[in-house]
Order: sequence, then C-alpha cells, then structure tokens
Amino acid sequence: MTQQEIYERARISRDARFDGQFYIGVRTTGIYCRPICPANTPKSENVTFFPTAAAASEAGYRPCLRCRPECAPGTPAWGGTSTTVRRGLKLIASGALDDSNVEDLATRLGVTSRHLRRLFTRHLGASPLAVAHTQRLHFAKQLIDQTRLPMQDIAVAAGYGSVRRFNDSFVKTYGRSPRELRRAGDESVHVAPGTALTVTLPYRAPFDWPALLAFFAARAIPGVESVDGDRYLRTVAIEGRPGVIELRQHAGNVMLTMHGINTPNVFPVVQRCRELFDLDAPMQEIANVLSRDAVLGRLLHGSPGVRVPGAWDGFELTVRAIVGQQISVKAATTIAGRIAKVYGEPVGDQGSSGLSHLFPVPERLARARFNNVGVTRGRAETLRRVARAVVDGALTFDASQDPAALRDSLIAIPGIGEWTAQYVAMRALKNPDAFPAADLGLLRAFDEPGRQRLKPAQLEELSQGWRPWRAYAALLLWGSAPGSGG
Repeated sequence: MTQQEIYERARISRDARFDGQFYIGVRTTGIYCRPICPANTPKSENVTFFPTAAAASEAGYRPCLRCRPECAPGTPAWGGTSTTVRRGLKLIASGALDDSNVEDLATRLGVTSRHLRRLFTRHLGASPLAVAHTQRLHFAKQLIDQTRLPMQDIAVAAGYGSVRRFNDSFVKTYGRSPRELRRAGDESVHVAPGTALTVTLPYRAPFDWPALLAFFAARAIPGVESVDGDRYLRTVAIEGRPGVIELRQHAGNVMLTMHGINTPNVFPVVQRCRELFDLDAPMQEIANVLSRDAVLGRLLHGSPGVRVPGAWDGFELTVRAIVGQQISVKAATTIAGRIAKVYGEPVGDQGSSGLSHLFPVPERLARARFNNVGVTRGRAETLRRVARAVVDGALTFDASQDPAALRDSLIAIPGIGEWTAQYVAMRALKNPDAFPAADLGLLRAFDEPGRQRLKPAQLEELSQGWRPWRAYAALLLWGSAPGSGG
C-alpha cells in the first residue's frame, strides 16, 4: 500500500492516530485540514496531501477554522531520515529564526543554506522560513483561542516583530484580524489568575502519563521539582528571572501553567515543555520497530504510550547523572536535593508544592567544595570539571550539535563514562537512538533462569535491530524493573 493510499484511508475514516502526521489541502475551498476534521469529507479528486502544515501553507492553503490545525500534535521532530533536518527543527522550535536568518541557521548546523533548504523541502515539503512562519502563526492562534492576553502581548509571545506584522499575517492567512477571530471563538476559555498563564499542549496518542509522571516523581530533585498528585511542578530561571511551571493531564491534552514567565519567553517555555514530556513522539513508527522483538513487543503491549523523559536543563541533568553513578535512584535524588539547597538560589515561598530553590548554575558549582552533601571527593572533582567545562564553553547542550559531539565532550572529562554520556544524550538532547548498553537494569531485563547474564557488548549487538528508537527500548526495559534508569 502506498503512502497516498494510507493517507486516503485515514482521511475517510478520520483516524485520530494520524492526527498531525499529515494535512489535507482541499482545492475547492483553499483550506487545509487535519485528518480528523468534522467537516463533510471532500471528494478524493479535490484533495492534496501535505506532510506538514507549513507545506500546506506554502502551497497557498489557509488553516481550517473548524478542526484548527494549530491544535494538532506537532510533527515528530525525529521524522524523516535527515539528522540535519531534525536538529534544524529543534532550533526553529526554540526560536532560531525569530531574530536570525536561514544562513545563520545553516551555519549552526554545519551546512550551506542552499543544502538546508533542499533538505527541508525533501523531508517536510516546506522551507525553513515557512516552518517558522507556520509555527508562529499556530502558536498565536492558540493563545487567541485559549487566553485573554492582549493582542500586543500575543504578538510578542509568538515572535512577531510588531503588532502590524502580526495583524497583517492573520488577515493574509485567515481573511480576518486577530480580534475578529477571538470574537468568533469560544468564550469559555481558561482565564488564569494573576501572573499565571495556562495553555493546552496536544500530544500524540497513545500517551502513558502515569508512567512518565512516576519516572519524574522518583527522580524529582527536592526543592527544585515536585510531583504532587497528578501534577508535575518545577522551578525555572528564564533570563535570570525565577518562575514555576506546572503540567497536568486533562481531557486528552497536557495543560501547562506558567507562573512568573515574561510574555516574550512563553513560546520557548512551551517548546521546552513539549520536549520535557516527549509529546511529539511518533508512537506508531516506534511500535512498528520495537514490536519485532519478543521482549519489547510484550512490554510495549503493556505500555503502548511509552515516552522518553526529557530534561529542563542539560547541565542539571548531567550533575544528577554523575551523582547517580553506582548508587540507587533514591540516594541520588537525596544528594541532588542537598546540592540544590546548599548552592542553589532560593526562590521564596511557592505554596504547598515544596519548591524552594533554583538548581545551581555552573558558575556556582565550578568552585563548590561539596562538603557534607554526600558525594565522594572524586565525584566532587568530576562535578567541578563539568561545571568549568560549561563555563569555559568546552561543553554545551545546544540542540544544534550532533549527539556524537556531546558524547565525545562528556567522555573527555575524567570521571564520566559511556553510561553517563548516553543517558545525557537520551534526555538532554532527546536523541532517540541513545542507549546505555552497560546499564545494569537493562542487562537484568534479559535474565533467564540458568542463562548467563548478557554482557554490554551482547546487548549493544542485540539493540541494533531497535534502531533508531533504542532510547524508547531502554525506557520500556527500565519500566519492567522499577528503580532502574538513573
């Protein structure tokens, strides 16, 4: 069956599993829709399929006001076969083209701008600028529908340089001004009190929220993170200003509430939260590969919505991973909390959530003594080396870098081995193929009575059939052995 035939069947049946994986351009109306659009199904000869909303927009179609493409799960950042496109999408999602151009983006990715445009067209059907424009437009439309923010604030939050540009973009795309769209929308949207702003983050189903929340709960750094019932909360520092984010599942979405986040920083925070909870993982593609293995197929049947937990900050995760070397998850969590309390910046009273500190910055830990926090002398020196490497620029967690480059930078630091490097690449860079083959929990998962335990080299060889989704395989295997996984 061809891709076109698959899309046609999904369109006719309004299959929700394909929501966000492709878009339907209707030639008779000039509108593009999601596969789940409730409007009357157009005739096959009148539709064109597009791999992304940006591709439909670049072809001249405008978003449907009924199915609202801005509410679809994001196009999987791991889609396609190009690592360069994947890295480029992450940078665009973080606002790389808001104050820069395609040439600068290409330079960060180590390719020419012409080659970057060619790759984007081949894999996404749209140019980098079209992707950035559609992303900005959809986010602004979401804020119009879901909040009562003034239009000027929405224009700033979505990355438009001016209110005039913001208005012109909406009139050109929708044929209506932003204010007209808000008057026509749902008046029962959530209005957050005070400085809090709540937005809806759609995700790609299936989604195992309880398993993801349990993972964060076991590793939550006291004072910095908290899992309270069905909510995840943590302190954040955006441009030196402290804030708090809160995420919970509700009605088939994740609700993100931001406390103390300035308007220009709303979009980057939203994108980081999407990666933190891995909302755009292409679950069907992952299942197609991992289900071929008997052990993983069984685990996947019990947890079809497995996600790879991300990290709010790469440096924080690296410190946490070093502290957790060769000790239990619970012990590592306790020590990380002590480090945060001694060296982190207090943030004042955050209510009943138990949040009290920002995680320490590299500059502070680069000269920390780590007395009476529970780390050995050797591990304390490793932590200082990592902090100094970040301060000096020798170690970064920039999404534009190749995961292999991060691995090499980490391994070059005495006291850091392959396990730590792979774990950080898995969660901080969201490399879907990262795999710490020497992890004891992963090796134990294949134990059988009377059979010698697998060696790391054997597990590495076995995992070749799980590529490029080995990180998801690791989460499934860790889930079968509670207490494993850093």
